[in-house]
Amino acid sequence: MAEQRTILIVEDSRSLAQTCKLQLEAVGHRMLMAETGGEALAHLRDNTVDCVLLDLKLPDMDGMEILREMRQWPHAPATVVTTANAALTVAVEAVRLGAFDYLVKPFAGARLVTTVNNALSNVDLKREVETFRRTVEHAGFADFIGRSLPMQRVYRTIEAAARSSASVFITGESGTGKELAAHALHTLSPRATRQFVALNCGAIPRDLLESTIFGHIKGAFTGAANDQDGAAARADGGTLFLDELGEMEMGLQTKLLRFIQTGAYERVGEGRLRQADIRFIAATNRDPLEAVREGRLREDLFYRLFVIPVAMPPLRDRGEDILLIARRFLEEFARAEGRAFKSLTPEVEARLLAHPWPGNVRQLQNVIRNIVVLNDGPAITEAMLPALPVSAPPPSSLVTGRPGQTNGHASPPQGDLPEAAEAIIPLAEMERLYIERAIDLHDGSIPLAARRLGISPSTIYRKKEGWG
Repeated sequence: MAEQRTILIVEDSRSLAQTCKLQLEAVGHRMLMAETGGEALAHLRDNTVDCVLLDLKLPDMDGMEILREMRQWPHAPATVVTTANAALTVAVEAVRLGAFDYLVKPFAGARLVTTVNNALSNVDLKREVETFRRTVEHAGFADFIGRSLPMQRVYRTIEAAARSSASVFITGESGTGKELAAHALHTLSPRATRQFVALNCGAIPRDLLESTIFGHIKGAFTGAANDQDGAAARADGGTLFLDELGEMEMGLQTKLLRFIQTGAYERVGEGRLRQADIRFIAATNRDPLEAVREGRLREDLFYRLFVIPVAMPPLRDRGEDILLIARRFLEEFARAEGRAFKSLTPEVEARLLAHPWPGNVRQLQNVIRNIVVLNDGPAITEAMLPALPVSAPPPSSLVTGRPGQTNGHASPPQGDLPEAAEAIIPLAEMERLYIERAIDLHDGSIPLAARRLGISPSTIYRKKEGWG
């Protein structure tokens, strides 16, 4: 059963208030009722209220006054305003004063329940952000830079998982910091005094990968002039990080699975078993479940390693982190190259925030280094920026939670671009079609559509008003 939440209905029409009360009680909410603004404020002072359904026209005051009052509170409840006035200017003003969404009377019961539940989810998310910011007050964690919500979730998972010896599976596009996450898991763990060994399975020739992992004895194969320990021996008591696991051939995956299960392995050419106590971390920049379906990754090996999932967000989803990272790179490279750079101009900041960064942090690092090496001055200007690829970011279908879950990001629009000039429609019309489609896909919720589009709800309200 879902957690019971307290909803305050502020409505002077008793019939409408009773209808809303019954509809919201039916989905498990606890209800409080007020017919005037004065009664509403009294309820808010005396009770813990999670959401307010607020009529804007009350006998003793305008509902906007209550919105202004609640806007000053540190932990204001979510608010959905109701009005008989369909003018978008009213909605824009209510959202500006802190309302999550608005309903125009009359409204359907299903729309009421959906809107209230969305408002509750929104306020929960805001409180979660506040909690993360209190617990992680700095702009980074371990060797990461960033305070965005997606990274706060990564930090929290790493902190919790580091104390365990459970296997971790990290997913994320190239350049998002998968090895950095693996290293943070090691350095924050009780194994930190022992070795962290990282292997890129896709960068080692297949005929040498088994020897690289397990070691070999002299004469085991052509070129094996001496006995040699592998990563398993070096990582004993510590952590072994296997990047791009799906590139490992199937026979070796079988041996790796046995090693993970028993802690026992054999060096190539040697007939006796050796033991190692290792914490395993695996990573891939592709969809591991797709690799399982295609027969490139053993299913039992995947599930053996996929105990604690960590999903590294792409840079384009990290908002202001882009500027934090760019400034850190600028400081490091300017010092190393003897340049005078201290800051980024506002135009450059806007360009960096707008770029999709298909190469993620690694690409941003290369861009800043290019600028610092080829230019000098107190600030990076727009003229110094190298050409940035404008192609859309790659689609992401990586597993980010338990098997069967997806990362929740919408796939990019499908279909070909126009091949004839006559097929191109005005940009403003395309924008309108796209925004209206986003609203439809979110059951008419403008705030949810705005969050998906990366703009504010008030922007959509203003555009709708302009469309007439």
